[in-house]
Amino acid sequence: MTTAVRAVPVGPGRDAQTDVVATLRRRLAAIPGRGVETQEPAPTAATGVLPVPAPLAELLPRGGLVRGTVVSAAGASSLLLGLLAAVTSEGGWAAVVGRPGLGLLAAVEMGADLARVALVPAPGGDALDVAAVLLDGVDLVVLDLAGTSVAPSRARGLVARARHRGSVLVVTGGTWPGAQLQLRAEVTTGTADTGLGRGYGRLRSRELEVQVGGRGSVAAGRCSRVRLCPDGAGVRWRTTAGEGVGAAGMREQAVVG
Repeated sequence: MTTAVRAVPVGPGRDAQTDVVATLRRRLAAIPGRGVETQEPAPTAATGVLPVPAPLAELLPRGGLVRGTVVSAAGASSLLLGLLAAVTSEGGWAAVVGRPGLGLLAAVEMGADLARVALVPAPGGDALDVAAVLLDGVDLVVLDLAGTSVAPSRARGLVARARHRGSVLVVTGGTWPGAQLQLRAEVTTGTADTGLGRGYGRLRSRELEVQVGGRGSVAAGRCSRVRLCPDGAGVRWRTTAGEGVGAAGMREQAVVG
């Protein structure tokens, strides 16, 4: 298969959302090894991890996103783009629910394969339903919560879905109870060519501070500074410095941006 689930527009009504769910199910069924017709979880569901950019892997106990878990992400969108690039460049499948303004060109510059990214920019009345369908068929689902809070009962349902299928759900833009892993990236500095004058020019690099928190082995929190630098092959993530941080601000009831 050489094409992914393409962008699927959804109208405001419930009937429109029913249509898009049916469309997603049909298209996901064609993904080799991840189709919704498969009743058993993916072979790596219990032990596998999804790849992440190398500097982020250094912060995570298992070097990637553990399959079957929910991750909250906040701050700079470069974090989400880096996750999409890492997964799809290694042959995985990903989807983005909501976030119509996400800069996919930047993801390509980081190495993303957009033929392996499904886009549902306007998921309609219940984005959680759309995300649940996608968890059946792709490795990584990014879900924008549009400022809402997810009830614990709904959250448990999606956690169970992700665990059964061996997928990873990354939530952003709202409140999710009890995410196993919490990621935050903030832009600290940037350098640019001067161009024609002040306020003009091309961004040459950016530095992010990436914080990791969560439950269990990552509860104490970790932090690293990362530089995003363009080179002849695209944009690369490079570690500049790192140090441990406390868990302050990493709450069990994760508020994600």
